[in-house]
Amino acid sequence: MQRIASLAFALTLPATLLSQAAQADEPRYNQVALRAEVSQEVAHDLMQVTLYSEAQHSDPAQLASQITQTLNSAIQRARQAKGVKVELGSRHSYPVYDDKGQRIRAWRERAELRLESSDFASLSALSGELLGSLQMGGMHFSMADSTHQHSEDAQLKAAVAAFKARATLVTQALGGSDYRLVSLNLNSGYQAPMPRMGAMKAMAMAEAAPTPDIEAGSSKVSVSADGIIEVRLP
Repeated sequence: MQRIASLAFALTLPATLLSQAAQADEPRYNQVALRAEVSQEVAHDLMQVTLYSEAQHSDPAQLASQITQTLNSAIQRARQAKGVKVELGSRHSYPVYDDKGQRIRAWRERAELRLESSDFASLSALSGELLGSLQMGGMHFSMADSTHQHSEDAQLKAAVAAFKARATLVTQALGGSDYRLVSLNLNSGYQAPMPRMGAMKAMAMAEAAPTPDIEAGSSKVSVSADGIIEVRLP
């Protein structure tokens, strides 16, 4: 029995040595978390204007008719402008009470008209013209969906390139010979524009509604790359 046991040990010993030798030849890796972020200022190429009609009358039916006529006239004029998207916004009415708050003395109604175009000069001139019958509700600028997508795609490629450059830099700093990618997450961000109040006030306060200078501004599109690499050490 002792002779058989010794023989079995002698047979398994070479296999153990081979396993240890194979492990010694395998590269040793160390994991490192990295982050790279790129961003780009993209000029706005869409202009949105909100105009509204607001009035008060003791007869709600006459009030509604008055608001409708004003809007229809503005819509017909807006549709003549090329490249301008026209749509109705919100519309609501509410009662106006007497000083004691017990009896309705009138009704007040407000209805919006929304305009959008990539031709800033044309939309600005149209808005100024419509201010003869409507009031300025708001003006802001943004990026078209296609512009945003194109910019985001370009930033995605740049973020991956920046991550690879940083991974190479870290590998060299650690004295590694190579690295392999474990995981990578890409996230995009978009900084929404602020309303351009200067132009809006200029149009709302001007008696003859002159066309203001347009400063559309820009928004920042950013993409970040977060991932983990394994650095191969000698």
